[in-house]
Amino acid sequence: MKIIRPDYILTPTSMLKGQAIAYDEDIIAIGPFEEFSKQYPQADIETLPKHSLIMPGLINPHVHLEFSGNKTTLEYGQFMPWLNSVIEHRETLINDCDKGCMQKAVQMMLETGTTTFGAISSHGMDLEVAEQAPQNVIFFNEVIGSQPAMADALYGDFLQRLDASASVTRKGFTPAIAIHSPYSVHPVLIKRALKLAKERGMLTSAHFMESPEERAWLDENAGEFKGFFETFLKQSTAVTTAEEFLKLFDGYPTLMTHVVQANRDELSTLAKGGHTVIHCPISNRLLGNGAIDLDALGSEEVKWVCGTDGLSSNYRLDLFEELKIALFMHSQTPLLPLAKRLLNSVTIEAAKAMQLNTGAIEPTKAADMLVLQLEDEPGEQFTLHLLLHGYPITAIYINGTKVK
Repeated sequence: MKIIRPDYILTPTSMLKGQAIAYDEDIIAIGPFEEFSKQYPQADIETLPKHSLIMPGLINPHVHLEFSGNKTTLEYGQFMPWLNSVIEHRETLINDCDKGCMQKAVQMMLETGTTTFGAISSHGMDLEVAEQAPQNVIFFNEVIGSQPAMADALYGDFLQRLDASASVTRKGFTPAIAIHSPYSVHPVLIKRALKLAKERGMLTSAHFMESPEERAWLDENAGEFKGFFETFLKQSTAVTTAEEFLKLFDGYPTLMTHVVQANRDELSTLAKGGHTVIHCPISNRLLGNGAIDLDALGSEEVKWVCGTDGLSSNYRLDLFEELKIALFMHSQTPLLPLAKRLLNSVTIEAAKAMQLNTGAIEPTKAADMLVLQLEDEPGEQFTLHLLLHGYPITAIYINGTKVK
């Protein structure tokens, strides 16, 4: 049993002052220190400096560790030039990003407050790094392949990687399943992967409607994707439509990443299906895909959270930076409500979407906590100030263990 005494606690939906937290692996109680010192006389006590604040650890639902070697290799500005540069440099990026490279990305996330992340794994090369990471990890084994003749071989490779991740037994590591996208995965593969997810009770994730090129290809078998698929896969038509793709996920609430180009009917389908959108603002900007319509998500009652994507389309794996960029990207949305919703999107709402017992400072939740050093007493606009000013993180706790 341990007791920690900050000046302030951001839960994150309310601000508490002058309260202590009793915890072990989980948060046991929040209340006056005087009561806890009598109730738990043998507890270890940590009193934090003046103007210290505790808040939940951040949850990054979508990151690609295997492409962490990129810095200036890939071409930004538009989706197709970026994708072509990925194809051109794919082997170099993967081969040059060894264990140390991926560990550096994990450490970047930790130092900026991420205590849980969802790793989208295309090849399984990041399994050892994810297994050894100090954070909680949802490890999404990705299935990809649009050619039916290759379905059995691709599924076999996917299943081998999935079983390897399922053999990891450390606390805080959870295997899961990712479907790459509607344009890159044949419906036969999607059905098999989702059936397996249901049988094993695994979380699912997918990319959906990221770019204008994807929109044109799925709707009309046209646009810049047409030349890409004809050149690389000898394929002249898409393997599915957006509507058909979403129908495959009926009964499988899924994390749908990007969704920038989705129409209102598709947003309505996402809402009815209980799916959650992962908004990656920096990635969307760098690849020229536009800004997601948060007001449309709200009016259709679509759940959404924020993530960083990987370093193939970002310059940092820093959720505080991601949220600050989102503040300015969505310039028509009222500022303070947006700041609060963004913070919730990487704490309490992300925990709900990923079926995790964390994301809030409250009894029974996992003791995943950040200690921040403020300059003065937080006011009514503190959530906004938090995103703007980036207060120093002086300590990080994951499942009750101090990791920084």
